[in-house]
Amino acid sequence: MAGLAFIGVGLAIGLAALGSALGQGNASRGAMEGIARQPESSGDIRTTLILALAFMEALTLFSFVIAILLWTKIG
Repeated sequence: MAGLAFIGVGLAIGLAALGSALGQGNASRGAMEGIARQPESSGDIRTTLILALAFMEALTLFSFVIAILLWTKIG
């Protein structure tokens, strides 16, 4: 039973990291395209991008904390 829980912990961290990386890549690509099309609004786009990246990274860190809590409860 503990083996399945450890697999769950690994999947939780792995999928959260994968999803966050894909989301951050897409957001950055969209921001760069937006800045390329309208350079005068680069400040607003950059601010929004940094805020969005921070939220994505926070979700990844929350899944990491949950995985650690599961790991310590099982182990």
